[in-house]
Order: sequence, then C-alpha cells, then structure tokens
Amino acid sequence: MDFAIPDEYRELTRGLSDFVDRELRPLEASELDQERDDVPVGLRDRVRRRSAELGFYAADFPEDLGGSGLPQLGMVLLREAAARTGCRLAAFATYGPEGPTGVLLSGTDEQKKRYLAPLISAERSMCFALTEPDAGSDAQNISTTATKDGNEWILNGTKHFITNGKHADYALVFAANDRAKKAQGGITAFIVEAGTPGYEVGRSQIGMVEGEGQYELVFDNCRVSEEQILGGPENAGMGFYSAMQFLAMGRLSIGATCNGIAEYCLDLGIAHAKERKAFDRPIGKNQYVQGHIVDSIVELKAAKLMTYDCAWRYDHGEPVIQESSIVKLYSAEMVNRVVDRMIQVHGGMGWMRELPLERIYRLVRIFTLVEGTSEIQKYIIAKSVGL
Repeated sequence: MDFAIPDEYRELTRGLSDFVDRELRPLEASELDQERDDVPVGLRDRVRRRSAELGFYAADFPEDLGGSGLPQLGMVLLREAAARTGCRLAAFATYGPEGPTGVLLSGTDEQKKRYLAPLISAERSMCFALTEPDAGSDAQNISTTATKDGNEWILNGTKHFITNGKHADYALVFAANDRAKKAQGGITAFIVEAGTPGYEVGRSQIGMVEGEGQYELVFDNCRVSEEQILGGPENAGMGFYSAMQFLAMGRLSIGATCNGIAEYCLDLGIAHAKERKAFDRPIGKNQYVQGHIVDSIVELKAAKLMTYDCAWRYDHGEPVIQESSIVKLYSAEMVNRVVDRMIQVHGGMGWMRELPLERIYRLVRIFTLVEGTSEIQKYIIAKSVGL
C-alpha cells in the first residue's frame, strides 16, 4: 500500500477539525454541564444534522442516498480526527449506533429510501437490537422469536444494552424464526418502527459513564408485516448473515475512535511532562515518565498503521475479517493502557474531575466489550488461521 495519506483526506480532516473549533467548542462551553458526563439528546441531534449538512456525518455511504461515497480509509481518518479533538460534541460528528448501518444496504430499494436515507441525513435515528440477556457474544442463540402468521410475523422477546433504544425512530430487530437452525437460516432481521403495538422501551441500563445509558426493548406479540423483513420476504432467515457482513466495519470504526482518543490523551501527557516541575526540573526528564510516554507513542503508531492498512484493504476489495478483529482488539486495549499511563503522568491531578482524563478513563473501558469483547476477537483471529 501507499503509506502517504492522500491530500484530499488531509483536507477533509482539517475541515472537520475546523468545524469542531468553529461551532462545536463554543456549544460545548455554553450548553454542556461540565459536572455531568451526558450530552442532552437534542444537542446530539443538532450536531449530527449540522455535520450531515457539511458532509462529514455519514460520508462513506452512497451518494444516491445522501452520502459522499467516501472510501473507508477516509472515514477512518475522519473518526480519528474527531476523537483527537477532545471535544465531547465531536463524538457525534460521525455516526454511531444511532446512525446508518451498512446492514441496511441489503434492504430493498424502498427500505433504503424510507429508512436508510433519513439516517444518513441525521433526520431520524435507529437502534440495533441484537443483544439479549442470555445472548451477548453468542448472538446466534437469541431467544426472541418470530412466528409467521399469514402475511405477518409476531415478535416476542427482550433485548438489552440497546444504545439509543429510547429515542430511536425504528429498531433493526433480530429474531429467531427457527431456533434449531440458528445462524444457518434461522434468524430474521425486521425493521420495526417506534409506536408499533407490542414494541415497548423497558428499563434504562446505566453504566460507568454517568447520564443516559442503554435500554431494554420488549416485544410482546408485536405484529409486523413481511414487508418489514430486511431485504423483503425472500430474506427471511438471512438476518444473522446480514449482520455479520458489516461487523467488520463497526470494529474498524471503533479502532479509529480509540486511536484518536489515545492521541488526545497522549498529547495532554506530553504537555504536562514538559510543564510540570518536581525536584527543580520538568518531570519529563525522568525516565519513568518518559517510559509511560514512549510506550504510548509506540503502541499508538502500531494501532494507526494496522487501522489504515485494514481500511485500505477493504477499499481494495480484500476480505478483512481477521484484520478488523486485530484492529479492534489492539486499539481497544491500547487506548485503555494509554489513558491509564497518562493519568499516572499527571499524578493526583489525573484522577481529579478537573481534568478530562478521569472521565475518559471510564469512557474507554467500554471499547473492550462492544462489537465483540477482546476475547471474542481473539477467538475470531484464531479461527481465521484454522484453530
């Protein structure tokens, strides 16, 4: 591959950084409660819509649906640039679980127009309802059922840890039409609109980061038409395959975000090591402090290169199942180590809420869990070499 970042991508990331400095930092200062972790839903939506107007939010989706057709390498650089700013609102400048998913690209033309296009423009939001209380990493063993009744299907079951579950305009719901078949034709994906009888938002599930968390979704004899099957009625039983096709992109996106966060925290640590004095000299003169910083520089460099390589291979039509799992595994573990080290460099101040490191420390812990835990990534990588 050509290791030089194309000029047009550099210009694009500069444009996003300018957007953050020009519009998002003033919003962060004036409208966010600095004592709380959460960002109000209305403010998130404003940022998403504005970013979509400027062409950043879902730039990697097809032009005919409102995107820019940006290759994955460009999107990876955008996500990294957003996270590198350290601005809390910048997290919403590119799409997350509430936004468009590549899974919907396998929908019918009508489904893409009705459901995917409004997600790309950030006019509507969704949630991805796969995980259940007894089916996390082992997602093909979901117990939510889909029973055919004429031209309709009846959904029954409970999903949990669903990001944006309370606010989604519609959910992409995975249900077992034949539990014995599991992934081999036994799971169907349905697009279920909020307000459908039998579809209710359950309890809120709050994690380490304060504020709004994830949600349970409950389906109690929820009736949907066969036209709401992702890809149309002929795709019944193919839902799990559709989901797995696009998990690689989710893992790559998380890797890029982790890399940006790590770079932001590393920059804070380097600046502090140069400015903070102890025993009449900057603490950066001490080898222990240098070790924390140098180890972080080396690991971040490796993470970036493997992330760029994976995106480049995807853009050139190569399968990246192994590569995307390597990126997710390494970058998620790396960012946790880097943030921990930079807190150590800052000493007691790193632990205080006066600095952003304490909040980020809690935030990044989720990355070793979502889109497949670190252990699941190791399993996928082992399987890819025949073990």
